[in-house]
Amino acid sequence: MKLYTIGFTKKSAEEFFEAIRTSGVRHVIDVRLKNTSHLAGFAKRNDLVYFLDCLLGVQYHHLAAFAPSDDLLARYREDGDWQRYETEYDKLLRSRNPEQSIDRSILEEGAVLLCSEPTAEHCHRRLAADYLRAEVAPDADVIHL
Repeated sequence: MKLYTIGFTKKSAEEFFEAIRTSGVRHVIDVRLKNTSHLAGFAKRNDLVYFLDCLLGVQYHHLAAFAPSDDLLARYREDGDWQRYETEYDKLLRSRNPEQSIDRSILEEGAVLLCSEPTAEHCHRRLAADYLRAEVAPDADVIHL
């Protein structure tokens, strides 16, 4: 099984949708805290639902249980301590048990975790993917688009 992640920042709509299309996923799992921001462009929740369905036949899911809290984001923006962020985000996930909100069949059909960061290196979507692999799908290969 493959579990993908993608960020939309610094991608054109063409790059973004082509990456999803060529991956073959059937589900986009939005793990953003705020998915209606005016800065999101084509990735605003309602527009994204429409584009994914009409262009690719892909289903959209918003799973806020995988989003960082406002407080956690604010602290990270303030101090830039990625190690602390990773630790606190993991604690947050373990307290929420977000794996209970996702059907493994969605992962098996092909899923991509969506966030805004252009790369996965310092983005919670990478951490969420690692968490899902550990808790739900140990056979998953995580691929960052």
